[in-house]
Amino acid sequence: MNSNDPIERPLSVIIPSYNEESTVEQVIRSVFAVDLVGEVIVVDDCSGDRTAEVVERLCSEFPQLQLLRHDVNQGKGAALRTGFQAARLPYAIVQDADLEYDPREFELVVRPLIDGSCDVCYGSRYLKDNPRRVLTFWHTMGNRFLTTLSNMVTNMYVTDMETCYKAFRREVIQGLTIEENRFGFEPEVTAKIARHDFRVMEVAISYYPRSFSEGKHIGWKDGVRAIYCILKYGFFRRKSSPFMLCETDDNSIHDK
Repeated sequence: MNSNDPIERPLSVIIPSYNEESTVEQVIRSVFAVDLVGEVIVVDDCSGDRTAEVVERLCSEFPQLQLLRHDVNQGKGAALRTGFQAARLPYAIVQDADLEYDPREFELVVRPLIDGSCDVCYGSRYLKDNPRRVLTFWHTMGNRFLTTLSNMVTNMYVTDMETCYKAFRREVIQGLTIEENRFGFEPEVTAKIARHDFRVMEVAISYYPRSFSEGKHIGWKDGVRAIYCILKYGFFRRKSSPFMLCETDDNSIHDK
């Protein structure tokens, strides 16, 4: 294939995993059923169950599946940092290792990138006309509060800052220095994207949330941390440490 030819399966899927042995196989099979997917990188964040064993078994069935492992549990942000740096294809998207998001909707989120309409695309759970399981009231209010605060600080209006489905041109996400180890990844990456003036789009996606009894990991402490990260990366860093881009000969983007 000529280096200028489009890649038939141009999407890298990053799956951060922690104690997801009951769902990770179904998620991986669902992801590989999507025509856009060229590689899947599962980062096992030192699970205490059989998550890594399940993924390792599937590696023999799916040559494009890669398992990376953390020796110490660090959090979702750290797992994503590891996964993004290992990505090799033109576009990258995040997929949780549970069943809350539907990989069949990758096309919706990634197509604007492929068409050249944007550099980053968010899949929003709150845009109109998207089916979703009814959420708890306080979960919804918490998400809307964090999104509104983020919008006020970054001056970038999105409807769902906390969404899992964020898709990037690979050089964009690999050029950002991700510092947060846990769920602070979402406000951090949103603030840094806004500071770069990247072209950002949103599309409606469906959502089927699980409860804490079903294994949901995020809690109120992560909400407090998100507020801190919104202010830290969206406000204070903007004044004290301007976020800079430089273009290299290979058109890669680097965070300074």
